[in-house]
Amino acid sequence: MTTYGPFEGQAAAMANRLPVFEHMWRLLTQLADEGVLPKRYLELAIVAVSLVNQCDFCVAQHTPKLAVEGITTEGAANLLDWEKHPELTEVDRLVVEYAIAVTSNWHRIRDAMFERLRAHFNDAQIVELTWRIALCGAFNRFNDVLQVEVDV
Repeated sequence: MTTYGPFEGQAAAMANRLPVFEHMWRLLTQLADEGVLPKRYLELAIVAVSLVNQCDFCVAQHTPKLAVEGITTEGAANLLDWEKHPELTEVDRLVVEYAIAVTSNWHRIRDAMFERLRAHFNDAQIVELTWRIALCGAFNRFNDVLQVEVDV
């Protein structure tokens, strides 16, 4: 029998509609196995989006992963104060700024943001970052609406 660790509750909720579960789990597994984005940037984006959307489940699941990447629990809780965050590098700040923009002001992102991103990331990494930010927003809503419990 397969177990899904801290994502057991989320997997169980998705499994109520098997095609949703199968496709999403396959996508997440493939992105994890073949990802082109450094884990630090992925986790910064996920926690930032989850803080904006106030998704306790995703914040709880991903803060420990961010700790592995060198961001303290307190630092993770304060990511939305990214501009002067003492634990973030210039690129970290850009990732958090972009995650917030995609989540809150997607219709206002302009070429200047992409010029800044391209200074540090290739097109595949920008696509993966954007997709993971958007997907995180969907997971935030799914988990909150269905009241998926935190299994940390």
